Amino acid sequence: MILDQFRLDDQVAIVTGAGKGIGRATAVALAEAGADVVVAARTEADIEEVAAEIAGMGRRSLAVPTDVMDDDALDHLVDAAVAEMGHLDLLVNNAGGTPPRAAVDTSRRFMEKALSFNAISPFLLSVRAARAMVDTSGSGAIVNISSRSSQQIVPGFTAYGAAKLALNKITVSLAAEWAPRVRVNALSVGAVATDALEVVMLDEGMRRTLEEGTPMGRAGQPTDIAAAALYLLSPAAGWVTGKVLEVDGGNETPAISLPVAPLEPSAPEPAPEA
Repeated sequence: MILDQFRLDDQVAIVTGAGKGIGRATAVALAEAGADVVVAARTEADIEEVAAEIAGMGRRSLAVPTDVMDDDALDHLVDAAVAEMGHLDLLVNNAGGTPPRAAVDTSRRFMEKALSFNAISPFLLSVRAARAMVDTSGSGAIVNISSRSSQQIVPGFTAYGAAKLALNKITVSLAAEWAPRVRVNALSVGAVATDALEVVMLDEGMRRTLEEGTPMGRAGQPTDIAAAALYLLSPAAGWVTGKVLEVDGGNETPAISLPVAPLEPSAPEPAPEA
């Protein structure tokens, strides 16, 4: 049966940023497909709730509070997964995000943090996880949650878009290095109704603009992304690696843009008093 190719029975997955939104939906989806899931995020109460939901489905679960910006925490996450579950097969690098900021207001520190959170941390966790996958299961699969901001021109998202573009490059490069043992793919995600989009979804005018500017007529839902992640992690995608799959409701250009102040001449210095 072709549907059997989408099963993840008895595989072990790590999902970062799993307390809410896309990460939570993905962790639950993988459990529904038969996986045991290690849920990681900074807020312990959130991941304990997700882990309890997964356990209620009859799958093993483990909540590991994790700051993905901390290298020691990445080591602990992978070590805890293997120690508790016995092996590791799958990784979803979902933790990430950077708020909009005009380019002229973007500092070195802001840009470096965006790159570290959205690209460097997923890279470092992927390296650790791939080693554990090969050593414990012989093979595995990784999905990185990227953004259409990496491919579209979105004012105010220079730092975020650049960081997610770096993640896309990391994805295809790791896929080439690690084939055929570990498949690595990414999802380039459009506007999804999570906390990050709340300012748009709660404003009737902005929400209508988003919906009318999206060919599919609505914002994405976390389950839309979870379903795509399940495909890329499952045997159904066993011949797919090094790809960045766009999941965006059909948008080739942004459906909505947040206002960014235009670049204007600096105000002249006040004349010295006579």
